[in-house]
Amino acid sequence: MGAGAKEKKMANAISAADDSSFGGRVKSLPQRTKSFYNDVRTEMRKVTAPSRKEVQATTTVVLITIFLFAAYFYVVDFAISRSVDYVFSHVTSK
Repeated sequence: MGAGAKEKKMANAISAADDSSFGGRVKSLPQRTKSFYNDVRTEMRKVTAPSRKEVQATTTVVLITIFLFAAYFYVVDFAISRSVDYVFSHVTSK
């Protein structure tokens, strides 16, 4: 498809989209749907699957991050729990 044909097609889609009446939107639905699927197909051709090495690297980063967050939240939870217990023990003992 040449550049001129594509521009004309886009211009037709835009002019159809400018017709805000219900009938105009219904008329342009098949063309807009076809254009959408063509755009999806074009973009999906550009997608590449990651290599095994990339997947392993990102998985390692995710696992390390999970363990770091788990340790952090454990320490914070422990500190808050001890603080609350300390406050309650001093408030109730008096």
